[in-house]
Amino acid sequence: MEPTTPELSISPETIFFIIVKAREFDAKDPVSEPDPGSNASDDHMISVLEDHGDDASQEELTSLIDSLSVDEQVDLVTLAWLGRGEYSLGDWSEVRAEAAAAHNDRTAAYLLGMPLLPDYLEEGVAMLGVSLEDYEMEHL
Repeated sequence: MEPTTPELSISPETIFFIIVKAREFDAKDPVSEPDPGSNASDDHMISVLEDHGDDASQEELTSLIDSLSVDEQVDLVTLAWLGRGEYSLGDWSEVRAEAAAAHNDRTAAYLLGMPLLPDYLEEGVAMLGVSLEDYEMEHL
């Protein structure tokens, strides 16, 4: 018997937005010049590719994840855990229960600390039969 697809509290739009923003965040390079003393346009906008402490991508992701309901945050963590490949879709209830028990006020920091977060989320949502590519094609 095939496992049924769980009902998510979080929308696919939100998941895919988080995936895209997390990829932007992960693509940042280490800071090469911490205090350039000029503006970004003088430096050919190189600083936007560096991982500065006041990174807008990180702030936007943190704010978005913090604004999600507890159920949405738990679903997001569950999808990331499924996407790591340690569980199957049939384990959804158990994994979600574990994510709910572990939930706290640091969900955004926890998720952003995962080096492969966008890949895990994309794989997790693919287990539900939805792909980022399909979603983008439907919503262009």
